[in-house]
Amino acid sequence: MAVSDFRSHRFSQWDGTQDPLGPDADELFSRLSEDVFHGWDFESALRRLLSQGWRDRQGRRLQGLEEMMEQLRRRRQQQLERFNLDAVFKDIQEKLDNVLRLERQGIDERLQQPMDESAQRVLERVARKRRETLDALSPEPGGAIRELQNYEFMNERAQQAFDQLLDDLKKGVVDTYFKEMTQQLQSMSGQDIAVLREMIRDLNALMRQKLEGVPAEQLQQNYDAFKRRWGQLFPDAPDTFDEFLDQLQRQMARMDSLMQSLSPEMRRQLMEMMDAVFQDGELQSELAQLAGALELLSPRQRLGNRYSFFGSEQLPLDEAMDLMGRLQSLEELERALREAYRGGELDERTRDQLREALGEDASRSFDQLQRITQRLEESGLIQRDKRGFQLTARGMRRIGQKALGDLFSRLKRDRFGNHAMQSAGFGGERSDESKAYEFGDPFQLDVEKTVMNAIRREAGEERRSVSGHLRATPGLAPEDFEVHRNEMLTRSCTVLMLDMSRSMPLRGYFYAAKKVALALDSLIRTQFPRDTLHVIGFSDYAREIAPSALPQLSFNEYVYGTNMQHGLMLARHLLSRYPGQNKQIIIVSDGEPTAHMEGAQAVFFYPPLPETFHKTLVEVQRCTRDNIVINTFMLESNYHLVQFVNQMTRLNRGRAFFISPDRLGDYVLVDYVAQRSRAA
Repeated sequence: MAVSDFRSHRFSQWDGTQDPLGPDADELFSRLSEDVFHGWDFESALRRLLSQGWRDRQGRRLQGLEEMMEQLRRRRQQQLERFNLDAVFKDIQEKLDNVLRLERQGIDERLQQPMDESAQRVLERVARKRRETLDALSPEPGGAIRELQNYEFMNERAQQAFDQLLDDLKKGVVDTYFKEMTQQLQSMSGQDIAVLREMIRDLNALMRQKLEGVPAEQLQQNYDAFKRRWGQLFPDAPDTFDEFLDQLQRQMARMDSLMQSLSPEMRRQLMEMMDAVFQDGELQSELAQLAGALELLSPRQRLGNRYSFFGSEQLPLDEAMDLMGRLQSLEELERALREAYRGGELDERTRDQLREALGEDASRSFDQLQRITQRLEESGLIQRDKRGFQLTARGMRRIGQKALGDLFSRLKRDRFGNHAMQSAGFGGERSDESKAYEFGDPFQLDVEKTVMNAIRREAGEERRSVSGHLRATPGLAPEDFEVHRNEMLTRSCTVLMLDMSRSMPLRGYFYAAKKVALALDSLIRTQFPRDTLHVIGFSDYAREIAPSALPQLSFNEYVYGTNMQHGLMLARHLLSRYPGQNKQIIIVSDGEPTAHMEGAQAVFFYPPLPETFHKTLVEVQRCTRDNIVINTFMLESNYHLVQFVNQMTRLNRGRAFFISPDRLGDYVLVDYVAQRSRAA
């Protein structure tokens, strides 16, 4: 490998994750440039690459972001098609039924125990009332739980089963708000509930401060104080309040999603059950305030989403909550991937989610996708702003150079002939051709040819002489001198008129026209910096296109009209700024004019009106009077078009080419270069 090859690479310490070869920024940018030539703006082309993926230099296929998001959508759809929420209270109902069965069984067992007649009668009255209470229980879990909390059980095992059910439900509700807190509140006793109530009160105070706009620094200090007091309940609490808030919102979103996904009747039952479990109005009020604050502080309209389940597999409440968390994770991951289109990066938690959801291949592909944009940024070809990734000035130049290189790589030297210049320039550069020196020529000696001229001359003289010997060093005579020709350069101002009417993209011509515009702009900037180029796009109306906007140049397929007259008017106005220079207009089109100006309004008609032809040719005459040469490159040919173009060339003395789109660049660029110089 050459030394220059080593200098073009940047090295970093191996950490086991890098691709040894990495994405080839030049190769990728070349691919993006091709999309730009075809009419895409650069950001759309980059998004297309990120969306579809590609194969790396080892032939491995890398997944695109759209494929990853489609996999996530399918994963979510599979969950919806598998489960339903019709029996979300079935597990709770079964536990309640077990409590009632144990209690009824215990009542029967107590009545069968031996006792005196008086005690038996008392026990039977108590048992009858207990059975009546059990028979009158609400059929809904929430109502039954509320009524059983005031019930005096006769069976100890039934009491224990009911207490366990209450404890599980309380922990489930608390876990909805505060992940893993239930491990610290072991028994959910009255004392635990009091601790929970006081903690939520302090947390709500923090939420109010956030809503009221308390400065971030003060809010963070208050959060640190909150952690010092309640840190035992949050062993894994994040360092910042914003991270903690985000954690709470994700937790609460599970319950919100479940509530939205249940039927109105089941939603009411769940609310009643949650109220019945705590029977603590103050705690319920604090929880309601917390839920409201979390929703107000959320960037989304709702914390959760509604899911339509239509599967056959039933889920109990706790598993339904876990399912909501999984669905929420899939949606968060999809949003994060969508943000990557605009240059966003995944944090470590989201990367772990991606790896868990789609596997190592997807995670590796995403890393490669991110390295693409990093390499392009490091190369100075793109930059990131609020709108996403945008081309830098260097990137725009690179696209133009790509277009120029593609077109000139097909050409052979002197493939096309020169044509006359209107006026010659001065200075110039040395040509590869040479000529015999004449008085007044710049003395740019061609040493090799001068010496060879002297040798040939002396050899001829010696053959005519008697001695027959050559001198070791030939003597130079004035006629031996040969000098390099000078290229007599011209300063020119050019307007490139691009047809952007509906027919250009429909016929597949827009790609060639845009590529020529980019190449011509790059040619003038790099080879002829004293020249001037303006680009005009014309359809129903004409408009000037800034060179910096050429990579983003696209077409509007719904615009009818080829208003060549308006384009010539605008071109003539632009060229009037450059008196004394060679001025030309290059028209690239696929058809005769079909629109003209009536005052400030464009009039379109097809087939073209004679008036349209007339007004366009009048503008051609005006350009001719201003010494502006019009060269026309037509991508189609028919009788009416040929007749119109012939009229243009007769009026203006310019030239016309009827060529195929794949040869457009060859003709335009070589023709431009040929005009720039003429051998002296």
